[in-house]
Amino acid sequence: MQQQKPNLSFWQIWNMCFGFLGIQFGFALQNGNVSRIFQTLGASVDDIPILWVAAPLTGLIVQPIIGYWSDKTWGKLGRRRPFFLYGALFTTLCLFIMPNSPTLWIAAGVLWIMDASINVTMEPFRALVGDNLNEKQRATGYSMQSFFIGVGAVVASALPWMMTNWFDVSNTAAAGEIPESVKYAFYFGGGILFIAVMWTILKTKEYSPHELAQFDNAHAADLRERAPLKTINFAKGALIFGIIGGSLLGCVMTFTLEKELYLLAGLLLSFAVVQLVAGVLQNNQQVTGGFYEVIYDVFTMPNTMRQLAVVQFFSWFSLFAMWIYTTSAVTSFHYGTTDPTSQAYNNGADWVGILFAAYNGFAALAAICIPVMVKRIGLKGAHGLNLVLGAIALISFLFITDPALLWLPMVGIGFAWASILSLPYAMLSNSIPSHKMGVFMGIFNFFIVIPQLLAASILGLILRHLFENQPIYALVIGGVSFLLAAVSVLRIKTTTA
Repeated sequence: MQQQKPNLSFWQIWNMCFGFLGIQFGFALQNGNVSRIFQTLGASVDDIPILWVAAPLTGLIVQPIIGYWSDKTWGKLGRRRPFFLYGALFTTLCLFIMPNSPTLWIAAGVLWIMDASINVTMEPFRALVGDNLNEKQRATGYSMQSFFIGVGAVVASALPWMMTNWFDVSNTAAAGEIPESVKYAFYFGGGILFIAVMWTILKTKEYSPHELAQFDNAHAADLRERAPLKTINFAKGALIFGIIGGSLLGCVMTFTLEKELYLLAGLLLSFAVVQLVAGVLQNNQQVTGGFYEVIYDVFTMPNTMRQLAVVQFFSWFSLFAMWIYTTSAVTSFHYGTTDPTSQAYNNGADWVGILFAAYNGFAALAAICIPVMVKRIGLKGAHGLNLVLGAIALISFLFITDPALLWLPMVGIGFAWASILSLPYAMLSNSIPSHKMGVFMGIFNFFIVIPQLLAASILGLILRHLFENQPIYALVIGGVSFLLAAVSVLRIKTTTA
């Protein structure tokens, strides 16, 4: 007989999510300082996007694999916690090594390892909330993670500044050397990451597979496990994506199109190859391995997850447009300069740093409000409203002329950011079985990474050919994409309100 998971106390949820504070320290230090480290070690501005492709690609590969493995793990530390531990150990080690990298390519290699390690830790954290909380408390659990993400991002992003201004650590260094302020920020962040993750490991219990089966309705789960696999026409998909990807690659090479399109062509061809391999395995009845099971789950994901994938796609396309283009948009549109050596440009760039810290701060506050919103208007209503707030915020950059007032849109972006980090996962975890919570959470990451890679491929082209290369319109495009995400929320059919 199916049992209902008991409600957990506030402090039990707090302890379970506290490790996310440490994870965000790692992400924020990486996002805010790695480009600086690359340039210090000799990278040109044109090299940086290619070096950064490592981050989303690593998540695309690592998260579903870790999700699949963690679903099938049970030992002395439990199901998800072994991955917290090993991921935290390697991430902490990378945070200590990164600012001491002697060459550019060592730094690039450390970025790959560090991003993979962060993903090893982060992915099971999403699944743990689904494992431990009942449907009514999941929105609260994921909102708690959003709170720690906001707090961690604000503090970690400011660490180099704090080292210089509070502790008198030098923020300059000889050519080719990383400033001491950055080094000490990474050391401190590594320590916080490990302590925070260990807190969750030591303070949180996990339900055994037997207990989860009872909560998930053991009989229904057994039927799902024993149901015959569907036959999927992988060859058709491989042919379609292969033709599109090959044609795009041929056009880029023949007509010397923008190099960003190589990335899009490579993604299409890679997906064709993946389907081709899955088809061969299916034809040979080799369907019990992890590779085939993950690809099979991609093609047979629950309807709610398919609908959420559309919402995530448009949401993360907007976020990537904001992250990439806000600095150039504000400096050119609000400060009237494109000269990176000018005082006006650097004033504008500094102000964008403050704005980004502000939206993370507002996100932490929004995370407190979101559970109340969910109780009043439901998961879909709350998420749709927050996405509309984000859309209004991004589009308003075109109409606000005084840069001092740009903190106002950060309120809407903060609410959208906190909602994106919590409510889709609450809706998803309510629609998938516990024995596949990890792998489906990992697959869900596809719809975070793919729009970022697509945005990296086409946003520059759109701006150059349609908007006279004015980056302010990238933010407007992001706002429209948020609106499309909000409309897509209305199509979602969930098991709860």
